[in-house]
Amino acid sequence: MTTKGLPGRVIRIDDETWADYEKVCDEKGLARAADIRMYVKREVAAWRRRQRAEAGESPKS
Repeated sequence: MTTKGLPGRVIRIDDETWADYEKVCDEKGLARAADIRMYVKREVAAWRRRQRAEAGESPKS
């Protein structure tokens, strides 16, 4: 099931790690999906900054 019109993605994580990750996210007050999305967005933003830097472009927010 997807929410907010976003497509679902399949990832493979062992059950023990997934259960512990739920505990981590509960302590942070986040759903696992929200935490994963934030991580991916940070990684992509950092990658885009590196790409611009390598191309000699000025940094953007």
